[in-house]
Amino acid sequence: MTMLRATVFLLLALAGCAAPPVSTPPPAAPDYASWYRQAAANGKQVLAIDSSLSLIAVTVRRGGALARLGHDHVVASRAVSGFAAPTEGRADFSFRLDQMSVDEPELRRVAAFESDPSAAAIEGTRNNMLTVVLEAQRFPLVSLHVERGAGELLRLAVTLHGLTRHYQVLTRIETVGANLVASGQLKLLQSDFGIHPMSVMGGAISVQDELELCFRIVARP
Repeated sequence: MTMLRATVFLLLALAGCAAPPVSTPPPAAPDYASWYRQAAANGKQVLAIDSSLSLIAVTVRRGGALARLGHDHVVASRAVSGFAAPTEGRADFSFRLDQMSVDEPELRRVAAFESDPSAAAIEGTRNNMLTVVLEAQRFPLVSLHVERGAGELLRLAVTLHGLTRHYQVLTRIETVGANLVASGQLKLLQSDFGIHPMSVMGGAISVQDELELCFRIVARP
């Protein structure tokens, strides 16, 4: 590791420790469950999100004049929970930020990343993401509300970092056996959610504001 790269990593690690721990109660469960219980009681089809088969992956790219000294990353959740009501054109699901992985080898391979961060760099990235950038102790959950749109478009409301933003997302919906599978991708800006992308050395090494989100959500009876 060069002296400059070591200095950059140290700055990132120190930034990850800057925020003191805050004692917070366990997050409340999203309030959408009661709607689906009532829908099922009224004879509507209600499916449960299968966490073991579902994946949300977010590509985070490096920026700045010295971007070559940094790394691109892929952050993923394999703990998505929630429900879908296909006949009602609605789905709701959520995941915890502190259960997200950083740089799973297979996901990095699929993303065709050129750099190869060390285990220490990956752990530093995860710590920075949860404490400094996303403030996961204050905002532990990401919630997504989906409604049927026109054609293959779905209307998606994303609640992250205490703010909700709305998107139109081109989505492929398939029936696989008894399961419903929805897949697609979208781009969003961290700054739209009041999040300040990480940067050091006056922005010479930074994280790009734009995130690339891919998803595959599987719902089962």
